[in-house]
Amino acid sequence: MTAISFQSVSKAYSSSKGPKGSTFLALDGVSLDIKEGEFFGLLGPNGAGKTTMISVLAGLTRPTGGAVSVLGSDVQRDFADARRKLGVVPQELVFDPFFNVREMLRIQSGYFGVKNNDAWIDELLDSLGLTDKAEANMRQLSGGMKRRVLVAQALVHKPPVIVLDEPTAGVDVELRQTLWAFIAKLNKQGHTVLLTTHYLEEAEALCGRIAMLKTGRIVALDKTSELLKAASSNVLRFKIDGELPTALAQGARVTGRVVQFPAHDALEVEKYLAAVREAGLLAHDVEIRKADLEDVFLDVMTQHKDSVHSVGGASK
Repeated sequence: MTAISFQSVSKAYSSSKGPKGSTFLALDGVSLDIKEGEFFGLLGPNGAGKTTMISVLAGLTRPTGGAVSVLGSDVQRDFADARRKLGVVPQELVFDPFFNVREMLRIQSGYFGVKNNDAWIDELLDSLGLTDKAEANMRQLSGGMKRRVLVAQALVHKPPVIVLDEPTAGVDVELRQTLWAFIAKLNKQGHTVLLTTHYLEEAEALCGRIAMLKTGRIVALDKTSELLKAASSNVLRFKIDGELPTALAQGARVTGRVVQFPAHDALEVEKYLAAVREAGLLAHDVEIRKADLEDVFLDVMTQHKDSVHSVGGASK
């Protein structure tokens, strides 16, 4: 069975720009099916529509058009059914400051009609490194610990479909490793996982299939291995102690002292290095590596130039 299905989903908001009465399309005809048991990645720049998709999936936002279902339950017509099948870890740190961690998880269980599940709560606390914080008030926890509690809350009713919206944003390496080990274990047990993240190395390591979203449209969708295979080149990487000339920098990805160029062959490598020498710069720590998901992502985003999709008098 299909775990998550988006069929021609659109979401329009009133636009503050353009002619009066125009609307901005946050989602523009998105169609996507995620199979049961998949570990699926949804990637895109800020404002691409990822969180809007998750809000529609969770029934928090009503789509302007199209249909969304979770394991066959329509998120609008069969809201309670669909919501029971779904566990969502939100991007924001939302919590009730008046309860301790264990109380929060018991209350969350009650929302789904789940009783006497202390054994599962204990397992969640242990798996997420929260056992020694079980009796601590939520206000006393660090940001990383609060995020662990959000993960536990999303899983407390044992949903078959798990949605993680930027779950490791701003957290330490230990939490990232703990979280991914636990989520990978649940995925192997048959849980479907939908992940949005800006850490592309996480998506490359964890996700079997990936969709890339830009300005409300899916611009790439394939197996992770096929996306990487389609990368057209290797990457020349080096460091410099200066600034590249403007003409040369246009084809490069520059991060501080680190410069990276797509390089198809040895002739291109030498061409770039020669241009650097001619600019009076010295390349340090030169290496050639295979293209990774970040390279693929940037290529896809570059190919699909930014455009604001609006209707009702404004131009597309």
